Amino acid sequence: MDELLKILASNALESRETIARMLNLSVEEVEARIREYEKAGIIRGYQAILNEDRLDLDKVTAVIEVKVTPQREGGFDRIAERISRFPEVRSAYLMSGAYDLLLFVEGRNLREVAAFVSEKLAPLEGVLSTATHFMLKTYKRLGVLMHPESPDERLAVSP
Repeated sequence: MDELLKILASNALESRETIARMLNLSVEEVEARIREYEKAGIIRGYQAILNEDRLDLDKVTAVIEVKVTPQREGGFDRIAERISRFPEVRSAYLMSGAYDLLLFVEGRNLREVAAFVSEKLAPLEGVLSTATHFMLKTYKRLGVLMHPESPDERLAVSP
């Protein structure tokens, strides 16, 4: 991957001046390359990584494994794109292995996620089965530890 993209992926708020120094480029070159990546659809957006456990959110996240029947002339793409359009679906991936799609779904509570699965997802033509797993606590998200280790306050034991 391009070094510029690596820098932006780890910290999109890094100043253009600092990025330019890191890459031995001018600020104008860095800005132009970023604009090109945005225009080409390589950079799709910028987001902050939040420690949601520290926020008072009325939200439940579920990971849903979905088995589907691939469609003629479209394979998995058509059904995956259709499922991805639901506002409850935050992320969707085509997978290898025991199931075909992996979804990350959000709702205000367990009932809302269950209603999404039973009323919207499972009845879709081509959906063969689903398995829903609810996320209970986040330890690491997108490479960032959510609960960094606190220094060990115990006394060291020495011989």
